[in-house]
Amino acid sequence: MGLFDRGVKKTKEGFFQRLSRSIVGKSRVDDSVLDAIEEALVASDMGVETTLKIVDSLEERVEKDKYMSFDELVDMLRDEIGMLLDVDGEESPKEPFDLSRKPLVIMVVGVNGVGKTTTIGKLAARYKAQGKKVMIGAADTFRAAAVDQIQIWADRAGVEIVKQGMGADPASVAFDTVKSAVAKGADVVFIDTAGRLHNRIDLMNELTKIRNVMRKVIPDAPHEVLLVLDASTGQNAYQQAKEFSRATDITSLALTKLDGTAKGGVVIGIVDQLKVPVKFIGIGEGIDDLKVFDKKEFVASLFSREDIEK
Repeated sequence: MGLFDRGVKKTKEGFFQRLSRSIVGKSRVDDSVLDAIEEALVASDMGVETTLKIVDSLEERVEKDKYMSFDELVDMLRDEIGMLLDVDGEESPKEPFDLSRKPLVIMVVGVNGVGKTTTIGKLAARYKAQGKKVMIGAADTFRAAAVDQIQIWADRAGVEIVKQGMGADPASVAFDTVKSAVAKGADVVFIDTAGRLHNRIDLMNELTKIRNVMRKVIPDAPHEVLLVLDASTGQNAYQQAKEFSRATDITSLALTKLDGTAKGGVVIGIVDQLKVPVKFIGIGEGIDDLKVFDKKEFVASLFSREDIEK
């Protein structure tokens, strides 16, 4: 089983079961078929707005000729979802971030429990394995265990960490990290941030302050704002994405726990609604189980032929 087959296995199994039931014995795409498709898409947690967009488009495409085979219908769905994921108009890159910047500063945001710390650790290990000098700033100083957890991941990845301990000013930690990264010639810098959705104004102020102090050292930092979401929470992940997008300029997404959920459609809904690309997906607990997201491979796995023929 391939990488993306593992990642979407539960989602596509539920989707194809519903889709198959909807067209058994049908020779035409009628309202009942479209209703069943809508139900299948909503059940995968694609979200109502994105689902209606897909169904409306399907309705337009089959208006002239109501007859459609299962394969033709699936091909049409594949095309529609592929277009929704193509928010940047680019082929899926082998390297998601622009490593020509030195240091490349990535601010990582997300609520507690989504795998934010784990994601930072896995990304740090990824770039360390590429021969890059990596640093982590432990600016999530709100939660008691946060600094200890990021220290464990930094040790596992074999990268340097800058920390001040619980209760320290997050902006001060970020400033020290970026200043040290410049002085030591680091290639990639990850700035962890507090994983809580508190009052939106407070969140915005905290993230803005972190950005502003880093820009005293590197004028255009951070170069990426990576939002980490737990795919298994479905529409809750979408709500978190909306809140963070209101508080700061999200440039990329990482979806964790994709392999353990039937709610993988949330990936499509979030990208469609926020117009922000997914850069990484988590498909396991191991340090190497964070993979570059390939939108074409994702769609191909979601609609793989072996599942269609079952």
